[in-house]
Parts: sequence; structure tokens; C-alpha cells
Amino acid sequence: MSVTEMPFTRMTEAEWQTRLDLAACYRLVDLFGWSDLINTRITARVPGPHDHFLINPYGLLFEEVAASSLVKIDAEGNKVEPSEREVNSGGFAIPSTVHLARPELVCVIHTHSIAGCAVSMQEDGLLPLNQHALQVIGDVAYHDYEGTARNPEERTRFLADLGDRHIMVLRNHGLLIVGTSIAAAFVATYRMERACAMQLAFQQSGAAFHPIRDEVVNAAYGIRPTGGGRNDPAKFEWPALLRKLDRIDPSYKE
Repeated sequence: MSVTEMPFTRMTEAEWQTRLDLAACYRLVDLFGWSDLINTRITARVPGPHDHFLINPYGLLFEEVAASSLVKIDAEGNKVEPSEREVNSGGFAIPSTVHLARPELVCVIHTHSIAGCAVSMQEDGLLPLNQHALQVIGDVAYHDYEGTARNPEERTRFLADLGDRHIMVLRNHGLLIVGTSIAAAFVATYRMERACAMQLAFQQSGAAFHPIRDEVVNAAYGIRPTGGGRNDPAKFEWPALLRKLDRIDPSYKE
């Protein structure tokens, strides 16, 4: 694997590409209205033999995050390279647990979006109301709110609740979504957010519901994303999103 000389450090080309994609993900999450001031986080595994991860520097708005500003940390949240930037190591407790338990996962996105939080407060969670909901509902898990999620016992329960799914509704809290790539995690977040927003819009309308046939709904609960071929977000959707971001503000690449 070749090594690229960057102004601030030496790193592999694979790490720099991960930095570019993760910085773009931060900007896109903000652009779509899912950020929460300097709170929440998106993490990505650094390609290579070590359990190293990239995280946002604490104190920056998502719209300020750039590839060079991301901080490299270990599984305990400690910096593995010199950096003057602060890291919210406590906020890495759940992401690190997921990264280590399921090493095939590259990215973990945690949000406090209005639609996601609103659905997380509903007893029945995400409802099978429309096509968008049916696209994700079989991949959704639920975890009850227990506070800061920093104790080992809750982390064990969290992993048991998540299982092999990719979308976790943190009840009364928000969403946590994982993916085998940054592209996959972002697109799964987009789909879940749309489903949640549509559910809220319908509930507020007061209109009568036109039900979907039981066999269609039951089949949807058995669907899990394959991530390959035309369905791979990295093939079409992610490049399109990067083009959009480049037109708006390409400074995430700095």
C-alpha cells in the first residue's frame, strides 16, 4: 500500500480517502439537517492492521469538519497521533463497542435529528406505513434509554439488541446507524430519516390510513440490505452526493 505525503502527517492513501469520505459525511449530515450543534458523532475505521478510528474534533460544528481536522484514536478513545484538538472520548463508548464487536463495519453514525428522535419516543417505533418504511423496517433494532451508555453492562445489552442489524433506534434519544462503508451508513441514515419524517407527517395529518397488505408487510420484516451490485450506495448514490457537496463547498477536502 502506497503512502501519501500530506502537509500535516504521513499516511496511507487508503486513510486519506477514508478521511475525505468521513469529512464529506459530516458535511452532508449537516446539509440534510440532522446535526445537533457540536454534539453527536460519526466514526470510521482506519484501513490497516490496527484498531484505529477517525472522529470529529470536539467543539467543531459538522459544517466545519475537514479531512485534515479529523482525529485518529484507538479503541479506548486515546489519540494515537499528536493533535491539539480535543476528543469526546466518552462519546466514543458505544461506537467503539460496535466497531470492535463487528469489525466488518466501517462507519457508525449517531444523530439527534427531529424525525429520528420523535419516532424514538413512540411506543411502536417505526411503523410499516409506506414503501420507504418497508425498505428499512426489517433492519431496525431498538434499545431502551439507560443514560450515558458508558458502563460495560449496558454495552453488552446494546450489542445484544443490535444483533446483525444496521439501524438502531435509541429509545427517547435518537438513531445510531452502522455500515460496511461510509457510503452505506449515510444512505441507510437517509432512508431511515425519510421513513421517520413521512411517519410524522402522516400522523400529524389526521387522515385515515390506507393499509398495506399483511403479506407485503411481513415480507418486508425479513429483508436485510445486501449492499452489492446496483444496490451498493458507493456505486451511484455516494458519488452523486459528493458531486452535490463539491458544488456547494469543497472545503471538506482540506
